[in-house]
Amino acid sequence: MTRFLSPFVLVLTAILAVVYAYLAARLASGAPALAALAVPFVLIWLVPVVYWVGERDRDSFADEALHFASYLSMGWLNFAFFLSLARDLLLLAAAGIPLERVYAFVREAGPQLVFGGALVALAVGAAAALRGPRVRHVDIPIEGLDARLEGLRIVQISDLHVGQSIGRRYVARVARMANELQPDLVALTGDLVDGPVARLGPQIAPLAGLRAPGGVFFITGNHEYYSGAEEWNEHFRSLGWRVLLNEHAIVPIRGARLLVGGVVDPAARLARSGVNVPRADLAAGKDQPAALRILLAHNPKLAPQGEAAGFDLQLSGHTHAGQFFPWTLAVRLIHAPHAAGLSRQGRMWVYVSAGTGSWGPPIRLGTEPELTLIRLRLAT
Repeated sequence: MTRFLSPFVLVLTAILAVVYAYLAARLASGAPALAALAVPFVLIWLVPVVYWVGERDRDSFADEALHFASYLSMGWLNFAFFLSLARDLLLLAAAGIPLERVYAFVREAGPQLVFGGALVALAVGAAAALRGPRVRHVDIPIEGLDARLEGLRIVQISDLHVGQSIGRRYVARVARMANELQPDLVALTGDLVDGPVARLGPQIAPLAGLRAPGGVFFITGNHEYYSGAEEWNEHFRSLGWRVLLNEHAIVPIRGARLLVGGVVDPAARLARSGVNVPRADLAAGKDQPAALRILLAHNPKLAPQGEAAGFDLQLSGHTHAGQFFPWTLAVRLIHAPHAAGLSRQGRMWVYVSAGTGSWGPPIRLGTEPELTLIRLRLAT
């Protein structure tokens, strides 16, 4: 009972109640319609209260089915809410101009258009998310780049979120696509998993087949710390990956020395032991001569640290580029100037992946999951 009175649950319940009251007033009439509208709200409420706050394990098909239904409900509610707001704004505009026929049509057909539009957006977004990543080619011009590193190929996999809607088949496709790109180096920039090793170890197994002459490097994202980071780090090491926790590695490649540094995510403070604060200065290896320094940092907000530590390029994820509308707009306010794609932090380049998978609602609308092929070029 105590968990039902926690601040998180009370705030969540209040928000859902307000949104339900708004949509019920604007779109539904009669007991059957009100009851049907309540179903997605209940599904959305159950997962955080029962599993996140109540710490119930997801160890059965029913648990997984409930999560999937809850996340789809979140996506549908997102579109229904904003379409309903758009309808109300259109009604105000039509009444003020006035446009009687437009007003009458939007008033009468509006509820059906909102419900139908939300379902269409959900279907289109789910198809885009579950179809899998597309290869995104990114050329980054580096001033003074060592000629031996010209054309160096780095494959970045980020925010795969293996768990609810991303499984072994999707992972196998990502691993196959990555190897077909013939990378010199593979960078895994966090949030690969959403769950414990015991449940998801078999699902990520295809990633053990990643191959690159320079090696495979991993850094923690915030979701690793929600899923048991210490166990996952050991598991990733068993796959032959180099796990960088405020550390660096020197990679001899093409006759040049490449330094790859990696920092923990700010969510490391949740860990019971080990490194728990991101320190780009510790990962910089300033006493090590290197032709190029690359920082792997899950959260792009760490870019000022990376620049101060002397890195030439930072690879990040975390933002999902907003994943679907309207969060595609909101993320640019929260994470600007490093919300998605290529940007600069002083002299350092920053590339933020839109994510190789999807989290929560398996929806992509206005973005697409990406497997990133980064090629280094000499700036002219």
